[in-house]
Amino acid sequence: MTNTVDTDKRRFLTNATTVVGSIGAVAVAIPFISSMSPSAKAEAAGAPVEVDISKLDIGQLLTIEWRGKPVWIFRRSQESLSTLATLEDQLRDPHSDEQAQQPNCCKNTTRAIRDDLMVLVGICTHLGCSPTYRPDLAPADLGTDWQGGFFCPCHGSKFDLAGRVYKSVPAPTNLVVPPYYFINDYQLLIGEEAKETA
Repeated sequence: MTNTVDTDKRRFLTNATTVVGSIGAVAVAIPFISSMSPSAKAEAAGAPVEVDISKLDIGQLLTIEWRGKPVWIFRRSQESLSTLATLEDQLRDPHSDEQAQQPNCCKNTTRAIRDDLMVLVGICTHLGCSPTYRPDLAPADLGTDWQGGFFCPCHGSKFDLAGRVYKSVPAPTNLVVPPYYFINDYQLLIGEEAKETA
């Protein structure tokens, strides 16, 4: 009986064991890593939403869902647009200086790409309630200076028809304008900004 070690055989067995072990580790890791990816339903919930606005009348509010949040789309009249500038001394952030509240293309008095069409996330910036749409002028419960806008029934926050928050209410910032752009005159895409062309 000989006590010599067959180094070639040992090297082969070591390499074979390493290869088989690596394949096993990858086989176990693939399902584990795949489970961390978002589901198709979750990916769809964050996907941009295309909206047809061809039948949207002046004053009409359309609500759609994007990323699990209500998004309001409504058409403003020339009369309601003309009142926006007159409200500035009553508003906390009339010039939309808080950058996180809207895309750069909406940092203007109307907070919109197109003046007549407003797009807002319908969640109060105070504690997350959903304000009510109050386009009526001077209702008894909101006062004679009310020019239309949104009223949060939870804690009394008020926003104008550009989603700008009034002073002396609990909400700290304007309503959020989501990223969006017009595909054409009758369709918009909520969830993405227009790509700049060179």
